[in-house]
Amino acid sequence: MTAEQLKDIIRAGLACEHLELEGDGRHWFATIVSPEFEGKRQIQRHQRVYATLGARMATDEVHALSMKTLTPAEWQQAQAEGAA
Repeated sequence: MTAEQLKDIIRAGLACEHLELEGDGRHWFATIVSPEFEGKRQIQRHQRVYATLGARMATDEVHALSMKTLTPAEWQQAQAEGAA
């Protein structure tokens, strides 16, 4: 699976304001910013992303996915702190 294919799958199932993805075709790291994460704990956010991937995780199409999941406000704060 390519990075663009994986991004398309995530975007199709989750409203993303920002999505970065790095990886080697099997092992991925994603930064995902979504308003759907508002009021959710980290584990709930990750479960939401895994739900968009469905069977692709179970069939090993996506072997490993590490994530940083942020709300738009958290993303904005992280960007401001990084620019300082």
